[in-house]
This record gives sequence, structure tokens and C-alpha cells, in this order.
Amino acid sequence: METKSGEDNPLDEPLLDEKNSKECKRDNSVTPYSRAGLFSVLTFSWISSLIKLGNRKPLDFVDVPKLDSKDSIFGAFPVFRSKLLESQGDTATRVSALNLVKALFLSAWRDILLTGFLSLTYTLASYVGPYLIGEFVSCLNGEGKFRNQGYLLASSFLVAKLVERFSYRCSFFKLKQIGMRMRAVIVTLIYHKGLTVTSSGENTSGQKINLMTIDAQQIESCGVEIHEPWVVLLQISLALFILYKNLGLASLATLGGTCILIAVKYPLGKLYASFDGKLMEAKDERIKATSEVLRNMRIIKLQAWDMKFLSKIMGLRKTEEQWLKKVLYTSAFVTFVFWCAPIFVSVTSFSACVLLKIPLDSAKILSALATFGMLQDPLTNIPSLISTIAQTKVSLCRISSFLSLDDLPIDAVEEIQSSDIAIEITRGCFSWGSNSTTLTDINLKVLRKMRVAICGTVGCGKSSMLSSILGEVPRISGSVKVCGRKAYVAQSPWIQSGTIEENILFGKEMDRSKYESILEACALERDLEILPFGDQTIIGERGINLSGGQKQRFQIARALYQDADIYLFDDPFSAVDAHTGSHLFKGVLLGLLSQKTVVYVTHQVEFLHAADLILVMKDGRITQAGTYEDILKSGSDFMELLGAHNLALSALNDSKHEEPDCSTTESITNSNEDTLKEECLKPDDETAAAMEGGGQLVKEEERGKGNVGFPVYWKYLTMVYGGALVPIILLLHLLYQVLLIGSNYWMAGAAPTSSKDAKQIGYNLIAVYVAFVFVSSVCILFRSILLETAGYKTATILFNKMHSCIFRAPMSFFDATPSGRILNRCSTDQSEVDENISYRVYVVVFLMINLLGTITVMSQAAWQVFVIFIPVISACIWYQVIFSLFGF
Repeated sequence: METKSGEDNPLDEPLLDEKNSKECKRDNSVTPYSRAGLFSVLTFSWISSLIKLGNRKPLDFVDVPKLDSKDSIFGAFPVFRSKLLESQGDTATRVSALNLVKALFLSAWRDILLTGFLSLTYTLASYVGPYLIGEFVSCLNGEGKFRNQGYLLASSFLVAKLVERFSYRCSFFKLKQIGMRMRAVIVTLIYHKGLTVTSSGENTSGQKINLMTIDAQQIESCGVEIHEPWVVLLQISLALFILYKNLGLASLATLGGTCILIAVKYPLGKLYASFDGKLMEAKDERIKATSEVLRNMRIIKLQAWDMKFLSKIMGLRKTEEQWLKKVLYTSAFVTFVFWCAPIFVSVTSFSACVLLKIPLDSAKILSALATFGMLQDPLTNIPSLISTIAQTKVSLCRISSFLSLDDLPIDAVEEIQSSDIAIEITRGCFSWGSNSTTLTDINLKVLRKMRVAICGTVGCGKSSMLSSILGEVPRISGSVKVCGRKAYVAQSPWIQSGTIEENILFGKEMDRSKYESILEACALERDLEILPFGDQTIIGERGINLSGGQKQRFQIARALYQDADIYLFDDPFSAVDAHTGSHLFKGVLLGLLSQKTVVYVTHQVEFLHAADLILVMKDGRITQAGTYEDILKSGSDFMELLGAHNLALSALNDSKHEEPDCSTTESITNSNEDTLKEECLKPDDETAAAMEGGGQLVKEEERGKGNVGFPVYWKYLTMVYGGALVPIILLLHLLYQVLLIGSNYWMAGAAPTSSKDAKQIGYNLIAVYVAFVFVSSVCILFRSILLETAGYKTATILFNKMHSCIFRAPMSFFDATPSGRILNRCSTDQSEVDENISYRVYVVVFLMINLLGTITVMSQAAWQVFVIFIPVISACIWYQVIFSLFGF
């Protein structure tokens, strides 16, 4: 793994730039949206060609044009990072939630202002109908002010609705762009921080996974709703203006009721935020444990510990479920309060009309009822807005806390531009933690092209010495100077899931002669001949379909291909046999790297002779330094190592002498060397079976095509109590809708049709209206509680079944499935199932019931409306079919 100094850590480059360069070869064209005209943007006709292609075949990644530069992470992230640094000012080492908000806003302020204008346009246009409906009713009652007033009003309704829809869709699309861009830059920022943050208990893999999945997704959701706070206030203000026009001073009661409802949001939001914060902490613990289990699943399977570890995951889930239950039932109460908000406001307003003896006619009542209906959106959006703000605040605080963790010092290693000295450490003291010093009083000078060997007992600080040269160990005192680029080969091989060639090149261009010479030096040619696809064989995650020695040699080959100036090897020969280790030493350290600076840790004494300098370490100190002959003469520590080595060899020889015929064994070994190599390279039976289909071990993730079948939805709906809650929930919502329509009929039917006959509302009329809306409110309360109960229990069942299947799966499943894919199911997807899926499934049915009620009422008043709905519904179904075939 190559490292160097500079603002941009090159560790990003092979993971981003090379991958991106390959992806960009798919299509040289940029998205048509970047050059679309006004009409194309308004009607979204710029995407027609892609939709047509999607109808002919399932879309693949190569079919999708490239993003515009400002939407690409390579264009968006530098802008965001510069704004973040500006907002931090003097506190560059600490990132607050406010800093993140400022940077996100400033990096997209033009698009935010544009979407703000579009939001203002569609909000004003949406209230044209309630404002003019009174005039329209009066015109129908023969009280028109001029000829053709009805046609003008009808045209105004049509134009306003078109303006509203066009501006809303364009605003929503742009806000989705903003949200996705925010999510992308936040994920990239967390990734960058992960490269420089110090090792500590506060920095766990589970936390980082949650930050880049759940918390980043929450930032995106907030970006989409960035205008909602002021839009909600504007909608309420417009509604109050219209109500004042129709109800006069009674609208003050509307204002009071609205203020009461808004005031309720503070304790609800605070309570929800508290529960959600605890829920996220519980998720962190579960994801961390799941990630660790998946990384070590082979050992767990071999020891038959899978059910034991499953019970541990289930225990963490139980803690998470306690907070999830509180979050969901708090959400149910919030939903009840604000679904009933328009009802509460209408009762307050009409009651004020009774007390103030304000005369009303059908036009004013219908206009007021239409306005109360419009208030449904802002007042029912408040709970989701409270939830979004609360969750976003929690996510921003979690992200800022992670970004504020201590980094490795930038000046941990001083880069020397040109010098005969490759590495110089002067009076260096280093420590992984604050309790004790890891390395003490280190003084080392390595000239260019030197080979330096480090040896010592286990735990004496050899690996920490290499890490201090890389700048990974916090430096307490002293100085470290390095001249040139560094390549590091760790003791535990790090392998990417991809082809062997991709692992070796690691973002570099192919140089065939160099590539083949490295394969020869690393003794990999024979291995590639045996592997089914040669160097195009896909290596499973962490090299699970390779032996330990093969992974080590592939790692060494990757480091060699980087052509660095300084090479650091951490016991590279421990994972290979003696013959292969000798080949590597001669071909790599004495061959390809003969003109490079090499520092290597080793326990094999036979590899010390060729070193120009040998360092003997003990208890974090360099106790001896010199050539092999020098330290052989002068030191006891080195003699102890030689004695231990000779003792191990004699024990090995004794075990060999106990064999009945060593020469026979040796001849068998030599004659069957190729067979044994092939056997070592063979996957186990399960993995071999998994490779039979297409040959490669790791498979592409399958994508569903077309519609999600009804059986899937039905299985989800009937998973709890055999679906017994489904008809109850639907019946409650149906009853709510019927009572709501009945209450509106009651108010409008009892009022006089002419403004000349307007009269004050009686107490009996209001009493019946209150009875209607009270029962409908009770229906909403029980519907919300049952809905969250069904969603919670279904999520629990799905979680248990999914994890039971994962832990009972054969090892071939984990060989062929990257752990990131499994973690996505356990984090992002499970979070959606926990908190959102149940509501989204049922809200479709609720909207259908509402639509059915609207069509029924309108058709009863004018049957011609029903005829119009037939082609409209047909067109909607046709577009839905096209969208479902547009497979991603």
C-alpha cells in the first residue's frame, strides 16, 4: 500500500479515480439534463430516450450517461470542503454541526434559491382554488358579477393548477439533486476522516458504517425538505388570510388553534429526538457486532459458534427494539395529533362563528372547508418535519463528533525533498495510547538503497517501528524524516474484492513487461495457471478463495507495482513456506528492490545475512544495531534469538526423525508437488458448488425486474397475526374518511345557498359537526397505534428471519457475497423496514380510499366528472406500467 504526503491522500485515488475512469468508458455523453431547454426541463422530456431504452431492456450501468460535473462527487466535494474550511475559521480541528450546515448551504446556495422560488410559486398557486371557490359558488347560484365570470374562474383554476404542478415537480427534482449531492459529500468527508483519524475506542467500524448509511441518508432527506419550514408557515398564513376573508374575526380562533398545535411540537420533537438518539446508539452497537461477526464468519462456522453469536446479535437487537418501540409510538401519537389538526382548527373556527354570531352561506362555508383541507398538508407535514429536523440534528451531531476526533499529526513525518538519507528518526518516543510508551528513545538513520532488517521477540515493537515511519503511531517527542514515497506490506494481507489484476495494479496503468517480471519475482505464475481465469479470477472479499501465502504474495506484488522509493515489509515471509520464502527474498529484496531502500521485519534468522543494517529490539527499544557479524560478536539479545531459532529447528528435526522413512516422504512430496499445489488451491466443496454456474466465485448482485408482485405485499401485510390487523386498519381509515365527508356535507347542506339569506350557525349544527369529527379523530388514533404496532412486529419478524438465514447459510454464501452487501441489508434496509415501510405501504391504500371518496362525492354532484376520471385513471395506470418496466 503506497503512501505519500500532501493534501489529498493517494489512498483515495485507486478506490475512486481508477474505478471512475473505467466507469466513464461506458458512455462518453453527459446527461441530457445539462443541455435541456426550458420546455424539456418542465416536461422532463429530456429523459424520454432513457425511458424508451428501459422499456426495451433492463437498464445496466453502461446505459446511463455520465453526471454533470457539479453533480459528480469530483466536482461537488472540493467546493464543499473549501466552504467547510471557511466556516471553521480558527477552529480547523473541530467541526460543529453548524459548520456542516453552513458548508452544505453555501456549496449549493444557487440551487437552493432556485428551488425556493419554485416552492413559493407552487405554494401561491395552490391557494388560488380555495381563494376563488367562494366566487365560483356564488356564480353558480346566479350571483355572478359579470358575464362569462364562470369561464374566467374555471380557466383560472386550470392555469393555477398547471403552474402548481409544473413548479412543484421541478422543485422536487432539484431538491432531490441537492439532497443526493449533500449525501455524497458527507459520505466522502467521513471516508477522508477515516483515513486520518487516530485509533481509539470512539472510532469503531459500526459507527462509521452507520454514519455513511443511516446518518448520511438522513442528511439527504433533510436536503429534500430544506424549504418545508417556511413553506409551512406561508401555507398557514395564506389559509388564515382566506379564512379572514370568509369568517372575519372568527379567523383569529383559527390562528389561536394553529398556534396551540405548533406549540405542541416542541415537547413532542424533544421527546422524539431523545428516543431517536438512543435508537441510533443501539444501532451502532448492533452494526459493529454484525460487522465483526461477518469478518470472522469462517472461524465462527468452523467452531460451530454461529448460533451463539446469533444470540448475541439478537440480544443487541432487543435493546434496539426497546428504543424503536418508543420512537414508533411517539410517532403514532404525533401522527394522531396532526392528522386531527385540521379538524381541531375547523371546530375552533366554526365555534367562534357561533359565539360571534357571524352569518354564513354555502359559498363561505365551502371556501372555509376547502381552506381547512389545504391546511391538512402543512399541519400533517409538521410531524414529519419535526421528525426530520430532530433526526437530522442527531445525525449532524454524530457526524460532527466523529469529524472532531483527533487526527494523526500532519507533521508526524517530515518529508525531505532530496537527500542521501532515506529515513531518519532522532530521539523518537511513540505511543499508541496515553497509558504507556510503545517505542522509547529511537535513533535510526537509513541511507538510500540500504536494506535494514528488524528482529526481536514477539511484542517488542517491530511492527510499531514500521508504523512510526509511516506516521501512524502518535509521536510524543523527537522527529521522523523520510525522503521519497513509501510502500507498506502489512503482516495481515489486505485484499480487495475484485480481479487479481485489479488488486496488483491498484489504480495504475498496465505495463505488461513490468507486470510479468513482478509475477515471476513473487512466484505467482504457477498459481495463475492453476486458477480458473488466471489473473482475471475474482478474488473473494479479503481473499477468501486464496491461501494465506497467496494473499501475501499478491500483496507484495501490489506494493512492487507502485514503484515506491522506500519499502516497508512487516514479516512478509511468515505466511509462506521456506522454499517460497527463499524465492521471494532473492527475487524481491535482492532482485527487483536491489536499488531501493528496504526495511523488513522478520523472525527468520536466515534472511538477516543480506541486511546492511540489523536492528535488534526489546521492550520498545533498539538494543543492538549493526551488521550481522557485528551484532553476532557483541550482543546477548541477538544470541537469545539465535538460540531460540536453533531450538525450534532442532525440535523440527527431532519430529522428522520420528517418521518411519523420511527419504520416502521427501520423494513423495517432490513427486506430487504439483498435485499438492493444486489441492491447496482448490476451494472447499461448498465454494466449488457456488462457482459452477458462471465460474467466478463472487457474483453480481441480482436486480428485480418489472413490478413487485402482489404476493410480496400480501406476505408483508399478513406476517403479523395472519393479517388480522389489516382489515381493522383499513376499516378505521374508511370510517374516518366517511365521517369527514359526512361532516362537510352536514355543514354545507345546512347553510343557505345565497349570500342574501346568510344566517348565523346554530348550536345544534355545531354539536353534530363536533360529534362527526370527534369520532373520526378516535378512528385516526386507533389507526395510528395499530399501524405502528403492525410495522414494529413485522420488522421484528423480518429481522429475526433474515439473521437466522444469514447465520445458517453455508460458507459458500459468505465466500460469494461481500460483507458490505449483507451490512446494507442489516443497516439501511432494516432501518427502512423499522421506521418507514409500514407507513408507506398503508399510505398508498389510504390515498386510494381518499381518492375513491373524492370521486364518489364529485360524481354524485355531477355525473359527467366520473366520465372524465376514466381516461385520467387509465393514463395514470399506463404511466405506472411504463415506470415499472423502466428497470434499474
